[in-house]
Amino acid sequence: MKKLLALALVAVMAISLVACGGGKAASGNTIKIGVFEPQSGDNGAGGKQEVLGMQYANKETPKVTIDGKEYNVELVYADNASSNDKAPSAAQTLVSAGVSVVLGSYGSGVSIAAGDTFKSAGVPAIGVTCTNPQVTSDCDVYFRICFLDPFQGTVLANYAKNELGATKAYCLAKQGDDYSGGLVNYFIEAFGDANCVSEVFPDGTSDFSTYITNAQNQGCDVFFSPVSTEAAAQIIAKADAQSLGMPILAGDTWDSNVILEAAKGTGVDIAVTTFYNEGANDKFDKGIKAWINEDSTAKANNGGNDEIAAVSAMGYDAYYFALEAIKNAKSTDPAAVLKAIPGTTYTGVTGAISLNEIGDANRNSAFIKKANNSTGKFEFVTEAKVQ
Repeated sequence: MKKLLALALVAVMAISLVACGGGKAASGNTIKIGVFEPQSGDNGAGGKQEVLGMQYANKETPKVTIDGKEYNVELVYADNASSNDKAPSAAQTLVSAGVSVVLGSYGSGVSIAAGDTFKSAGVPAIGVTCTNPQVTSDCDVYFRICFLDPFQGTVLANYAKNELGATKAYCLAKQGDDYSGGLVNYFIEAFGDANCVSEVFPDGTSDFSTYITNAQNQGCDVFFSPVSTEAAAQIIAKADAQSLGMPILAGDTWDSNVILEAAKGTGVDIAVTTFYNEGANDKFDKGIKAWINEDSTAKANNGGNDEIAAVSAMGYDAYYFALEAIKNAKSTDPAAVLKAIPGTTYTGVTGAISLNEIGDANRNSAFIKKANNSTGKFEFVTEAKVQ
């Protein structure tokens, strides 16, 4: 169905672009790929790490051959500032720059908020780690290469019940946040509503002591809070100070150096679900580590070390998936790229990527990792699947 809708939209946009004298998203021998990512705000740290994967891939493969003609690939950046309100204007910046396709964003809320802008312009967007189902279900030009929250929530609930022996879970989301609110709902659905205590905190919260106390007083066995890394660091600090006494579980946003730094030296037990485990692809691991260590800006954006975040691996694969779509389109025109994306496949460092009829990746596994608070690194626990 989504393929049919995309084709219909392509036809409409082709007429519109001809009427406006536009439709070409390349200047001379340069093709532009939009990078729609938070570089500031609550999710700025994660956004920077996701962008690192794209930048490394662009350094590795700075050119693409389209229908026999070689083009330089230019990354065009727009900071959505982790804000749903600012997301449409950031998206419009990329549309106005004449990009052929957009990558991003880290954060489902900003991706959903930008969907109408990309749709109106007929510019396809490829979500990298935005896991809320609405990103693609509500927008015909949005696709994605990651697993979804219904799957991730089930994996986390199963881990809590089957591996940790939890019978009661405390769930904390940020008010108005599509990502954390959605993932908490899917976790509760899989864990069992009657066995969960759920709360939300308002924007601007910096003291999480009350929520920690509530989880303890309710006799919960796990503390589930898939929120931004900024809030996560504050939660970890309070959990340590108040001797939380139960494991903290979170989704892919917590697979970050920010979390490792916050947890280092504490007694807080943290496990996360994520897209990639360091060691899965030796060539990629060695290459991106070497680049991070020789580039001071890249290292700063990675939190000051060379620990590989899964979002960086996903950003890397998203860049190459986009190149495959552009090559399949045999054109730099966004309308042609939009038409080519549904049938594009690519095998990257995070696995084989193909899309279903909605535009979501056909993925059924996630990695679970735990933070080692002594070494400041994540340790592999298991690869979980849900059939």
